[in-house]
Amino acid sequence: MSDKGKAKPAAAPSRGAPPEKAPKRREVNAGTQVAVGEQARDANYVPRMKTRFLETIHPALMKQFGYKNALQVPHLEKIVLNIGAGEAAADKKKVQAAVNDLTAIAGQRAVVTLSKKAIANFKIRKNDPVGVKVTLRKDKMYEFLDRLVTTALPRVRDFRGISGKSFDGRGNYAMGMKEHIVFLEIDYDRTETTWGMDIIFQTSAKTDEEAKALLAGFQMPFTN
Repeated sequence: MSDKGKAKPAAAPSRGAPPEKAPKRREVNAGTQVAVGEQARDANYVPRMKTRFLETIHPALMKQFGYKNALQVPHLEKIVLNIGAGEAAADKKKVQAAVNDLTAIAGQRAVVTLSKKAIANFKIRKNDPVGVKVTLRKDKMYEFLDRLVTTALPRVRDFRGISGKSFDGRGNYAMGMKEHIVFLEIDYDRTETTWGMDIIFQTSAKTDEEAKALLAGFQMPFTN
């Protein structure tokens, strides 16, 4: 039988030749207009705010509070972002829009929160969607904090700083934002609903004074 027309087998790779790898994409520093969290990470990448904590804030707190052990220095444990859907909770499209927007802001998939009980006055049944949230830790937490301080807060209309009194007595801080569109990850022209957003910072601090000093080190613009 003639060999004409038969497909030739692909040439085997030479021994010892490493397989080709897809080029890595370098992580973009937080504070830019590029969404974070979706890119492949450089092995040497360290968020700017994490570097600031290790090199500047940590030694400053050691000196300010006279800690005898470096492990006593408070640190940021997690940041929780929450959007309350309110009346829009009954509209699945709006809830999904809130999920998409919060995911873009956080760089991590947001989840829908469900009501734990029925509330007749608000026409809410048990397990109805009532909001959207995401919990950030480690690098993504520092990336979000950087973008919050450097780009989002300065874009708030008539911004004069944030309250320094919204601590809970256990080293945690909560703040609210009226419009989520101040984040560069949100396309204002394509956004049908403007959401309010709560941001909770959980720290390992034992007192509010220590927690405030920690967050102030990250350039949180407290007014009092």
